[in-house]
Amino acid sequence: MFNKKLTKILNIEYPIIQGGMTWIAESNLAAAVSNAGGLGIIAAGGAPGDWLREQIQKTRTLTNKPFGVNIMLLSPFAEEVAQVVVEEKVPVVITGAGSPEKYMAMWKARNITVIPVVPSVLLGSRMEKLGADAVVAEGMEAGGHIGELTTMALMPQVVDALNIPVIAAGGIGDGRGVAAVAMLGAAGVQVGTRFLAADECIVSDAYKEKVIKARDTDTMITGRSTGHPVRGLKNKFARNFVKLEKDETMTLEDIEKLGAGSLRAAVEGDVVNGALMAGQVAGMVRKTEPAKDIVESLYNEAKEIIKKISETL
Repeated sequence: MFNKKLTKILNIEYPIIQGGMTWIAESNLAAAVSNAGGLGIIAAGGAPGDWLREQIQKTRTLTNKPFGVNIMLLSPFAEEVAQVVVEEKVPVVITGAGSPEKYMAMWKARNITVIPVVPSVLLGSRMEKLGADAVVAEGMEAGGHIGELTTMALMPQVVDALNIPVIAAGGIGDGRGVAAVAMLGAAGVQVGTRFLAADECIVSDAYKEKVIKARDTDTMITGRSTGHPVRGLKNKFARNFVKLEKDETMTLEDIEKLGAGSLRAAVEGDVVNGALMAGQVAGMVRKTEPAKDIVESLYNEAKEIIKKISETL
């Protein structure tokens, strides 16, 4: 189905990477995905280095399989968490919200696999020139911070432009999505929203219920006025945010403050005033289940679909 290049680079069984969801992707979820044969990810988000170090060490008590760390480069703690992954000998770093150029030499000197998330061919090409081992091409269907291109349009263009493996993200919720991006040239997939409903995911039961009950049109985008658009489920917080973005008396600083702490509030159970980050495939998530079942179903469903298609050609 996929060539084996990515799984060899990452030393994993299935070419499935769990998305780096801030305040959500921590040791329990990361370890569960890695134990299932995928690549679990700890999201450093806006957390300090001490928090990340603790999560890395805890993950190692839960799995002996490879895992990675997602670093949001706009974080005020980016420099210290970049150093922590070196000190803790984390095998894989996935970066977002900026360029990892200033850390690339340090990471590569320690044989750390570096995979930036990119929303365009231009940025993907730049990352390849910097020495990235692969890139995640993420379409706007994804939850959290997004670009402007859809996965269907973005993926083949990035694949054509780059020589390193391209991992697809955004709008992948089941084996059909995995099979589709394989046909577009993906070397693997990154999945976030489906793992919100994993048994091992620490988000509140109320958050999981909102994802499970979501329909196809139940996400919206906030933050366009700040230059950092975010996709999440529709609720009072999201609607109020968009309304205030249109208020000419609001400054950019005022608008940015609206989102402060909102994701963490949702994780802890405030599904009215918290930011329920989720992608458009939330409408396909219908139950909670172990991360192992999610990983295996994504791969096995895709494998069966591609087999049936090949038999009809």
